[in-house]
Amino acid sequence: MRCSRLLLQRSNALALYRRSVNTWSAVGAAFNVQHQRLEPLQKNGLFGVPELSGPAGFQMAQHQALREAEFLVHKACTHPPGAVTVETFDQLSDSLCRVADLADFIKVAHPDAAFREAAERTCVEIGTLVEILNTNVDLCQSLKNLLGNEAVLATLDSDTRRVAELFMFDFEISGIHLDESKRSKAVALNVKLLDLYHEFLSGSQLPNAIDKQVLPEHIRHCFSIDGNRVQIGGLHADSPNELVREAAYKIFLYPNTSLLLCLDELLACRHELATLVGYESFAHRALKGTMAKTPGKIIRATSRDFKMMKEMKKKAHTTNPEVMPWDHAYLSSAIRTEMFNIDPSVYSPYFSLGACMEGLNRLFMQLLGVYFQAEQPKMGELWSEDVRKLAVVHETEGLLGYIYCDFFRRPDKPHQDCHFTIRGGRLREDGVYQLPVVVLMLSLPPPSGRTPSLLTPSMVENLFHEIGHAMHSMLGRTHYQHVTGTRCSTDFAEVPSILMEYFASDYRVLSQFAQHYQTGEVCLCTYLLQRSSMYLNPIRRTALMGERYRREMLAHGGSKEPVLMVQGMLQKTPTIEDFVDALVLDLNANVKSPAL
Repeated sequence: MRCSRLLLQRSNALALYRRSVNTWSAVGAAFNVQHQRLEPLQKNGLFGVPELSGPAGFQMAQHQALREAEFLVHKACTHPPGAVTVETFDQLSDSLCRVADLADFIKVAHPDAAFREAAERTCVEIGTLVEILNTNVDLCQSLKNLLGNEAVLATLDSDTRRVAELFMFDFEISGIHLDESKRSKAVALNVKLLDLYHEFLSGSQLPNAIDKQVLPEHIRHCFSIDGNRVQIGGLHADSPNELVREAAYKIFLYPNTSLLLCLDELLACRHELATLVGYESFAHRALKGTMAKTPGKIIRATSRDFKMMKEMKKKAHTTNPEVMPWDHAYLSSAIRTEMFNIDPSVYSPYFSLGACMEGLNRLFMQLLGVYFQAEQPKMGELWSEDVRKLAVVHETEGLLGYIYCDFFRRPDKPHQDCHFTIRGGRLREDGVYQLPVVVLMLSLPPPSGRTPSLLTPSMVENLFHEIGHAMHSMLGRTHYQHVTGTRCSTDFAEVPSILMEYFASDYRVLSQFAQHYQTGEVCLCTYLLQRSSMYLNPIRRTALMGERYRREMLAHGGSKEPVLMVQGMLQKTPTIEDFVDALVLDLNANVKSPAL
């Protein structure tokens, strides 16, 4: 698609939605300004946890979690079988996860090395304990006593029975059936994997530098320049310039001997663990309990899009018509949006981060009766001043949880878009619901002066995708935190986020917020219009659809079999052929489908 095909027009019918840079709502303004004011009246720790006002606080939080775990293990092993057994297991899981999950995020995101190192030590300590508990024979026996007692099982509700089965599943894949020496070996392999994961992920995020003379002069400005060196800290996968993508791919992923050795050791360790506990491969172990079930189905479901990518590459009239490794992500996005060779400066001013957040706010209000509320964080609550805190509120149910938005690039921050659960939702022993807390991490350009963060379509899609994960956590209302929100099968966890990508490319949604950050002018792109009737019911019907979606899918987290949730939503039992056909339909820009 050429720039001339981009339709920019001022529409009186959409004037209601226009905003200038001076009329953002509180949510939009929070993301379109460079800095935010912190509440200085009360000193606090990270995420409001008092102990975490300094690195040493992780040791305190860890010791408290370990003491609580010891008490709960004793309770689970000595209490007669019943619902309290499952509740105790869930309390144990929650006690450890509230520390481990928070530390797992801080070890990669905090700019202070002392915090990162303290968090990493806590991750190792808690992770080691979890692996030991997963091979604790007495703890497992208490669960077997419950699951083997038909009279007691009959008194449990379906969610409690499923959570009990999931805890047993954790024991089984950890090797509880092995003799003592092999169980010890399984624990040792799992603990070793924790170290290898951290070493590999940390190393793979480091930027690579190269003499700037090596790069063609006309693409040097696309990267960070430090004197005579060009630093490349990511793949630049959404760049329309093929040479930029190629240079970033080859330099950022240039072979690192120590990292390759780490990867080899990691893969060998995974395989050894999988075969030790009785699986053909680590992939078979990882996919057990998912909707896909086996690696073969995954391969069959993802093997049909390459031909479409080759056809798209030919349209670009490049010197190399073959699809190269640095083309995959870009062409996949191009297939879905039918945008190609458009200068980002043409459309990015219409997608300021503040505008996108307002669009999401409006969308969730229309669909689910839920809105965002920007909150002033307290001193010490955040790990960086560019993080934004949102309360998620339902119009009748009240506060649902909190989302911390770590959206902007900064030195030493991983270049990855992901969702972290900091605290899962659950019904506490006092009858009060424990509100979920999550972090969304993106790598967006920060605001500068009077210019807000301006997004490419790929960035908009990623934002909607990650918000989909966050809202899965916010809208889950399970009794047990072990199955709340995204704590479900790994493939099903992607369903809400991928569905959000369709909203990111539907003109009826975009027309409500895709406006120039200075003029308020509306942006309507032909590549968006081509998808206008594919996925959504008319806006007037989305509230009903949204409520059904929440009730049938989001509310259950992992407390219900994924296929049953999909069946309840679609009113049919999906097959693997349905999934494959849907994937191909999504990738084929020439095929239209009727509205749902």
